[in-house]
Amino acid sequence: MKRRTLIDFLVPGLVLVIMTLLLGLTKADLWIESFFYKPGSGWVYAHDQPWKVLYRYGALPGLMIGVSALITYLASFFYDRIHRYRKMALYFLLLLALGPGLVIPVFKSFWGRPRPRQMESFGGARTYQPVWQKGVAGEGRSFPSGHASIAFYVMAPFFVLRRSFRKWALVSLALGLFYGALMGIARMVQGGHFMSDVLWSGGFVYLMGLLLFYVLHMDEERQHAEDVTGT
Repeated sequence: MKRRTLIDFLVPGLVLVIMTLLLGLTKADLWIESFFYKPGSGWVYAHDQPWKVLYRYGALPGLMIGVSALITYLASFFYDRIHRYRKMALYFLLLLALGPGLVIPVFKSFWGRPRPRQMESFGGARTYQPVWQKGVAGEGRSFPSGHASIAFYVMAPFFVLRRSFRKWALVSLALGLFYGALMGIARMVQGGHFMSDVLWSGGFVYLMGLLLFYVLHMDEERQHAEDVTGT
């Protein structure tokens, strides 16, 4: 494995591990959630805006990227001018399918981590379970956050542009991270997820994006990216 490739995976991996240990061992997950819950009143901000609208419609930007990619991919078989965008469209489709569409739901069902609103601390009957501790499948769907993952998916253009147009790539990354974090806060406010769930939602999408970047040899798409941006 090339050194650059190793670093690409190592840096976010270390961030995920360090943050996970901090949130789990110190139980900061519970402490952060306590700001959104009041005994006798419940999750007091759950129905406030913008959290309510984010929960209902927050997946739309990511889905729009996916639909646009699907249209482009299908059209590339009929129009020569669009053919050069086929691989990029396929990349976006695979990232959506394998990240928010597959990996996240599988973990949610399999891992069985109880949600914050199921905790004894917040009116429930379950005890706190750190990310690395597997629960009973089907009895908890906290880890990771599906809503946050589709929001983090907005960062997808970063991987396509990062070697050719660093400025626009960083803009895409910043936008995706911001939107994913905002969606994550919405789910935390509603008692649906811990901060560590949101963290790993972003981590799964980012690492899957990197993996597909190398599997599909997106380095070869530099000229295609130049065509897209008109340079």
